[in-house]
Amino acid sequence: MEKKSAGCRSVWLLAALLSWTCREAAGIAVRYQVYEEQPVGTVIGRLSETLADQLNPSSKQFRVMQRDNSSLLSVREEDGLVSIAERLDREQLCKPTTPCTISFDVITLPTEHLQLLQVEVLVLDINDNSPHFPRSVIPVEIFESASVGARFPLDSAVDPDVGNNSLYTYSLTPNEHFALEVRTRTDGAKYADLMVIRELDRERQGSYELRLTAFDRGVPPKSGSSLVKINIADSNDNSPVFEQSTYTIELPENSPQGSLLLDLNATDPDEGSNGKVIYSFSSHVPPQVMETFYIDADTGHLVLLKSVDYEVSQSYEIDGQAQDLGPNSIPAHCKIVIRVVDVNDNPPEIAITLMPLGNDVASVPEGAHKETLIAVVRVEDRDSGVNGQVGCRLQGHRHFKLQQTNEKNYVIQTNETLDREKIAQYKLKIIAEDKGTPSLTSIQYVTVQITDVNDNAPQFEKSKYELLLDENNLPGAFITLMTATDVDFAKNGQVTYTILESYISGSSITTYLTIEPSTGAIYALRTFDREEINTISLVVQARDGGTPQLSNNTTVVLTILDQNDNAPTILKPALRNGTAEIPIPSDVRPNYMVTTIAAIDYDYGINAEFTCTLLDGNQNGHFIVDPRTCDIYTNDTFVFAQGKSWDLTVAVQDKGTPRLSAVATLKIVLTEPRKDIYHDEKSNLDDSMIIIISLGVICAVLLLIMAMFATRCNREKKDTRSYNCRVAESTYQHHPKRPSRQIHKGDITLVHTATGTLPIRSQHRASPSASPTLSGMERGQMCSRQTNHSRQSLNSLVTLSSNHLPENFSLELTHTSPPVEQVSQLLSMLHQGQYQPRPSFRGNKYSRSYRYALQDMDKFSLKDSGRGDSEAGDSDYDLGRDSPIDRLLGEGFSDLFVTDNHRFHPGIVSNNLLYFIPAIHTFDVR
Repeated sequence: MEKKSAGCRSVWLLAALLSWTCREAAGIAVRYQVYEEQPVGTVIGRLSETLADQLNPSSKQFRVMQRDNSSLLSVREEDGLVSIAERLDREQLCKPTTPCTISFDVITLPTEHLQLLQVEVLVLDINDNSPHFPRSVIPVEIFESASVGARFPLDSAVDPDVGNNSLYTYSLTPNEHFALEVRTRTDGAKYADLMVIRELDRERQGSYELRLTAFDRGVPPKSGSSLVKINIADSNDNSPVFEQSTYTIELPENSPQGSLLLDLNATDPDEGSNGKVIYSFSSHVPPQVMETFYIDADTGHLVLLKSVDYEVSQSYEIDGQAQDLGPNSIPAHCKIVIRVVDVNDNPPEIAITLMPLGNDVASVPEGAHKETLIAVVRVEDRDSGVNGQVGCRLQGHRHFKLQQTNEKNYVIQTNETLDREKIAQYKLKIIAEDKGTPSLTSIQYVTVQITDVNDNAPQFEKSKYELLLDENNLPGAFITLMTATDVDFAKNGQVTYTILESYISGSSITTYLTIEPSTGAIYALRTFDREEINTISLVVQARDGGTPQLSNNTTVVLTILDQNDNAPTILKPALRNGTAEIPIPSDVRPNYMVTTIAAIDYDYGINAEFTCTLLDGNQNGHFIVDPRTCDIYTNDTFVFAQGKSWDLTVAVQDKGTPRLSAVATLKIVLTEPRKDIYHDEKSNLDDSMIIIISLGVICAVLLLIMAMFATRCNREKKDTRSYNCRVAESTYQHHPKRPSRQIHKGDITLVHTATGTLPIRSQHRASPSASPTLSGMERGQMCSRQTNHSRQSLNSLVTLSSNHLPENFSLELTHTSPPVEQVSQLLSMLHQGQYQPRPSFRGNKYSRSYRYALQDMDKFSLKDSGRGDSEAGDSDYDLGRDSPIDRLLGEGFSDLFVTDNHRFHPGIVSNNLLYFIPAIHTFDVR
């Protein structure tokens, strides 16, 4: 009770402040202007800044009072920012009238400091329309007898823009016979007449085509054109003549349709068809005039086709035309001005904005103090003058009063403290009456409800609801109606239903179900599939509209019932276009399992149970199928089968309603008999296991090969330190033009130094028939020849070695010294690594000194090929035999040790000779 008393005191204080504001503050007028066709969101003005010195400092928010065209603009509540909400098209809003304004009212909140703002936005025109003619081609027929100065009306262009952007003038293609006369009607509209400025001669030129162009004065200027096709013809001598050139009519706006406005009369002194006159509108009469008025062609009666409205158009200007039926007729024209007279034909219009905003019924809490705002009333009359002046009064109950804030706006306020327990609802009558004759009246009623305090939460009948829904429902299907009751009144008892946020498989519950907030009807937003979701649990909350807002929850469990909507799917054997080929050995016995049909059905219960049957291809009964396991076996009659292939049509059918099935064709093909021991086919390895074992074996073989290559590479790296004459030889085998020669063991002579002697074989071997002993004379001659040969061999060896020294190697050899010393010096330097032999091979030739050295050494060959060099074709250079260099070295060093009395250290000779001889052979054998 203490809280309620404190609340009442606060409301009373608020009402008192609002009452002071309404009494003291009058309406504030604000005017803005904006060009049409501006983008949505364009800022027009900010009320908080425009009226900074007139607004109450306590005004915090701005609210728009709803009007017919107020939706075109939006007002931000925080600072009164006025911006464009919808496309502004001045021509569509205001037609041709000017100025074009959008008016609406704004009130400031809180209501304790209420101020009424009258906002008027002037919509300015832009040049967004080009003048255009109703016809792209204007046909004009002129008789050659037409006098100079005769005028012929042309189609008028239409430009819906206003001001400088509207139609300004016309132009015509320059011509010596015709000119254009631009004229202005009383309403400011421009039209053009074609005027003859020079006599016409049909025999010289029978037609003309001129371009008529209409311009406006917009920025940028725009234009439109039409082609005037003039046909020159003959006419009679006299034209009709109107009694007056201009007629003026006053037409009350409430005149009924079909009213006779004017009887046109034009006379023609000609007789017959040349004197018969017909009446019509001129060609440049606007379409709206032709829709509103009608001229009878025979009588000339001007009749009203539809009602006119002074508020839409105050006057009309019509161009009438009379023309006889004779040849070469020249029409006569007159002007008809119709002035619309305003009458009191529009009753006042009452627009009411209830508090709180947006409600259909005004409400005020009980205990509210005097002058609490109930509604804002705006009264308007579309008539003008006295007919548009309106007075407003309130009838219904003394507890309320109507207070005027400006010429057109009123506010309804409480006149005393209200008590809901006495009267819970009021019905007020608002009467608006204009001052026209006769006076017109409008009445509207306002219902005011007295609200109570929100002290009861909505209640559901149960705390948990269990519902059932068949799958494959249509989106939008009705599921159930949730009902919660609230014993409070009005907003406190208005229940709003919502589904609390939760997630199903990562998606919001609101993507599955929706609830109508006001009725509690739950609908499905999508088609449910029991195979995906079988149960949905959600929490429905019921909230009232009171303050503070109270709510209550209940749990709804929705179970999705299964339907037989999935046919079985055959997984194995793999099908291609519904067919699979099954090979079986030709020596199978009865009861051999051909294959197993593996299938799946995603339905539930009996809808997911299926059986297998053979539909076709088993007329001879060679195969049987187990309906439950779907295993296909050969039958006892298979041993008598004559064919080599069978096409079996297998059906897998579920037990649902209706029954669904899948059909496949199995092509059973006989293959070669099995060579392995017969095993039960059910014990075969799975395909995936065979693939895994195969991959493992392949990986193991690859690893073994890689290990073998690694071991071989390591062994080759260790062998690179030793010299290999075959490797040295292979470095020269692939020379592009070099003669190929293979080195053999016989090309290298090994020198043994263990005993300090060189056991080199002699060039000449004793024949088997020779005597084992020689006389002293023979031995002396032989030793002399061998000594000469040895010296020549050593000289050749020195020459050959010197030619293979590098060019930058300086070596001084005393040619006068014995050849043994020269050879010793060369062998020593070669052993110490001071130089490497360089080849004398130049392309497919040898250097001159090298060839000379070889020629000297070839002299000692036992058999020459006749070309001056030793090669593999010589008979004494076969595999396994000593080369000429071997024999020369053997003889030379044997003689040196004996005849020249020079001794080499056995180690030097053996080491250097072993190193040097392969190098010599590298070049000598080529």
